[in-house]
Amino acid sequence: AFISAEDKRFFSHGGIDVLGVAQAIFDKIRRPDSKLRGASTITQQVAKSLLATHESYASATERSLTRKVREAFLALQLESVLTKKQILYVYLNQIFLGHKAYGVQAAAEHYFRKNVWELELAEMATLAGLPQRPSDYSPYLRPESARARRRYVLRRMLADSYITQEQHDAANEVTLKV
Repeated sequence: AFISAEDKRFFSHGGIDVLGVAQAIFDKIRRPDSKLRGASTITQQVAKSLLATHESYASATERSLTRKVREAFLALQLESVLTKKQILYVYLNQIFLGHKAYGVQAAAEHYFRKNVWELELAEMATLAGLPQRPSDYSPYLRPESARARRRYVLRRMLADSYITQEQHDAANEVTLKV
Protein backbone atom coordinates (compact mmCIF):
# COMPACT_ATOMS: atom_id res chain seq x y z
CA ALA A 1 0.00 0.00 0.00
CA PHE A 2 2.79 2.44 0.90
CA ILE A 3 4.73 1.68 -2.27
CA SER A 4 1.66 2.26 -4.44
CA ALA A 5 0.82 5.49 -2.62
CA GLU A 6 4.31 6.94 -2.22
CA ASP A 7 6.78 5.46 -4.72
CA LYS A 8 5.47 3.02 -7.32
CA ARG A 9 8.92 2.59 -8.90
CA PHE A 10 10.62 1.94 -5.53
CA PHE A 11 11.98 -1.46 -6.54
CA SER A 12 13.29 -0.28 -9.91
CA HIS A 13 15.10 2.99 -9.16
CA GLY A 14 18.43 3.51 -7.44
CA GLY A 15 17.19 6.00 -4.84
CA ILE A 16 16.14 8.76 -7.19
CA ASP A 17 13.18 8.42 -9.52
CA VAL A 18 14.57 10.25 -12.55
CA LEU A 19 11.32 9.76 -14.45
CA GLY A 20 9.34 11.20 -11.53
CA VAL A 21 11.66 14.21 -11.25
CA ALA A 22 11.43 14.84 -15.00
CA GLN A 23 7.62 14.64 -14.86
CA ALA A 24 7.50 17.08 -11.91
CA ILE A 25 9.72 19.56 -13.79
CA PHE A 26 7.67 19.16 -16.97
CA ASP A 27 4.43 19.75 -15.02
CA LYS A 28 5.92 22.90 -13.45
CA ILE A 29 7.01 24.22 -16.85
CA ARG A 30 3.58 23.47 -18.30
CA ARG A 31 1.78 25.13 -15.36
CA PRO A 32 4.19 27.69 -13.84
CA ASP A 33 1.65 28.92 -11.27
CA SER A 34 1.08 25.45 -9.86
CA LYS A 35 2.81 24.12 -6.76
CA LEU A 36 5.81 21.94 -7.59
CA ARG A 37 4.71 18.40 -6.84
CA GLY A 38 6.97 16.12 -4.88
CA ALA A 39 9.08 13.58 -6.66
CA SER A 40 10.76 12.24 -3.54
CA THR A 41 11.24 8.52 -3.39
CA ILE A 42 10.85 6.47 -0.24
CA THR A 43 14.65 6.39 -0.05
CA GLN A 44 14.78 10.19 -0.28
CA GLN A 45 12.18 10.44 2.47
CA VAL A 46 14.37 8.24 4.68
CA ALA A 47 17.34 10.46 3.79
CA LYS A 48 15.34 13.57 4.69
CA SER A 49 14.43 12.01 8.02
CA LEU A 50 18.08 11.20 8.73
CA LEU A 51 19.12 14.74 7.84
CA ALA A 52 16.44 16.13 10.15
CA THR A 53 17.85 14.15 13.07
CA HIS A 54 21.34 15.60 12.54
CA GLU A 55 20.45 19.16 11.62
CA SER A 56 17.87 21.68 12.64
CA TYR A 57 14.36 20.82 11.50
CA ALA A 58 14.18 24.07 9.51
CA SER A 59 17.41 23.30 7.65
CA ALA A 60 16.48 19.69 6.91
CA THR A 61 13.00 20.51 5.63
CA GLU A 62 13.53 23.77 3.78
CA ARG A 63 12.38 23.82 0.18
CA SER A 64 15.64 24.54 -1.58
CA LEU A 65 17.66 23.06 -4.39
CA THR A 66 20.66 22.67 -2.06
CA ARG A 67 18.65 20.58 0.40
CA LYS A 68 17.18 18.45 -2.40
CA VAL A 69 20.65 17.78 -3.80
CA ARG A 70 21.97 16.76 -0.35
CA GLU A 71 18.91 14.55 0.14
CA ALA A 72 19.44 12.93 -3.28
CA PHE A 73 23.13 12.33 -2.55
CA LEU A 74 22.30 10.68 0.78
CA ALA A 75 19.58 8.59 -0.92
CA LEU A 76 22.16 7.27 -3.40
CA GLN A 77 24.48 6.41 -0.52
CA LEU A 78 21.67 4.62 1.33
CA GLU A 79 20.86 2.58 -1.77
CA SER A 80 24.51 1.52 -2.03
CA VAL A 81 24.70 0.14 1.53
CA LEU A 82 21.14 -1.03 2.30
CA THR A 83 18.80 -3.40 0.52
CA LYS A 84 15.41 -2.19 -0.66
CA LYS A 85 13.83 -4.26 2.12
CA GLN A 86 16.01 -2.53 4.73
CA ILE A 87 15.17 0.92 3.37
CA LEU A 88 11.46 0.09 3.39
CA TYR A 89 11.80 -1.22 6.96
CA VAL A 90 13.39 2.04 8.13
CA TYR A 91 10.76 4.08 6.32
CA LEU A 92 7.78 2.14 7.69
CA ASN A 93 9.14 2.28 11.22
CA GLN A 94 9.87 6.01 11.36
CA ILE A 95 7.27 7.67 9.09
CA PHE A 96 4.98 10.17 10.83
CA LEU A 97 1.36 9.07 10.49
CA GLY A 98 -0.39 11.68 12.59
CA HIS A 99 -1.55 11.95 16.19
CA LYS A 100 2.00 11.41 17.56
CA ALA A 101 2.22 8.02 15.80
CA TYR A 102 5.62 7.33 14.23
CA GLY A 103 5.77 4.08 12.27
CA VAL A 104 3.12 1.68 11.11
CA GLN A 105 2.92 -0.32 14.34
CA ALA A 106 2.27 2.80 16.42
CA ALA A 107 -0.31 3.97 13.88
CA ALA A 108 -2.05 0.57 13.78
CA GLU A 109 -2.33 0.61 17.55
CA HIS A 110 -3.42 4.25 17.68
CA TYR A 111 -6.05 4.23 14.94
CA PHE A 112 -7.33 0.65 15.04
CA ARG A 113 -6.19 -0.83 18.38
CA LYS A 114 -4.50 -3.66 16.45
CA ASN A 115 -1.03 -4.92 15.68
CA VAL A 116 0.14 -4.12 12.18
CA TRP A 117 -0.04 -7.79 11.13
CA GLU A 118 -3.74 -7.88 12.10
CA LEU A 119 -4.78 -5.02 9.82
CA GLU A 120 -7.33 -5.50 7.06
CA LEU A 121 -6.69 -4.13 3.56
CA ALA A 122 -8.90 -1.05 4.09
CA GLU A 123 -7.00 -0.21 7.27
CA MET A 124 -3.63 -0.67 5.56
CA ALA A 125 -4.68 1.58 2.69
CA THR A 126 -5.87 4.21 5.16
CA LEU A 127 -2.48 4.24 6.91
CA ALA A 128 -0.66 4.34 3.56
CA GLY A 129 -2.63 7.45 2.63
CA LEU A 130 -1.48 9.39 5.68
CA PRO A 131 2.19 10.36 4.98
CA GLN A 132 1.31 12.98 2.38
CA ARG A 133 -0.75 15.08 4.84
CA PRO A 134 -1.46 13.27 8.12
CA SER A 135 -3.80 15.85 9.65
CA ASP A 136 -5.75 16.37 6.41
CA TYR A 137 -6.33 12.63 5.99
CA SER A 138 -6.85 11.76 9.65
CA PRO A 139 -9.63 9.19 9.98
CA TYR A 140 -10.44 10.82 13.35
CA LEU A 141 -10.60 14.42 12.26
CA ARG A 142 -11.55 14.14 8.59
CA PRO A 143 -13.16 10.74 7.91
CA GLU A 144 -14.44 11.76 4.45
CA SER A 145 -10.98 12.94 3.37
CA ALA A 146 -9.46 9.76 4.80
CA ARG A 147 -11.98 7.68 2.86
CA ALA A 148 -11.22 9.55 -0.38
CA ARG A 149 -7.49 9.09 0.14
CA ARG A 150 -8.05 5.38 0.91
CA ARG A 151 -9.92 5.05 -2.41
CA TYR A 152 -6.90 6.63 -4.16
CA VAL A 153 -4.47 4.20 -2.49
CA LEU A 154 -6.67 1.23 -3.37
CA ARG A 155 -6.89 2.41 -7.01
CA ARG A 156 -3.09 2.67 -7.13
CA MET A 157 -2.72 -0.80 -5.58
CA LEU A 158 -5.10 -2.22 -8.19
CA ALA A 159 -3.28 -0.45 -11.04
CA ASP A 160 0.06 -1.76 -9.71
CA SER A 161 -1.37 -5.32 -9.50
CA TYR A 162 -0.91 -5.64 -5.73
CA ILE A 163 -4.61 -6.45 -5.26
CA THR A 164 -7.43 -7.89 -7.34
CA GLN A 165 -10.57 -6.06 -8.45
CA GLU A 166 -12.55 -8.04 -5.88
CA GLN A 167 -10.19 -7.03 -3.04
CA HIS A 168 -10.32 -3.42 -4.24
CA ASP A 169 -14.12 -3.35 -4.30
CA ALA A 170 -14.49 -5.08 -0.91
CA ALA A 171 -11.99 -2.74 0.80
CA ASN A 172 -13.74 0.32 -0.65
CA GLU A 173 -17.00 -0.82 0.98
CA VAL A 174 -15.55 -1.13 4.49
CA THR A 175 -16.61 1.37 7.13
CA LEU A 176 -13.62 1.80 9.40
CA LYS A 177 -13.83 1.82 13.19
CA VAL A 178 -11.17 4.13 14.55
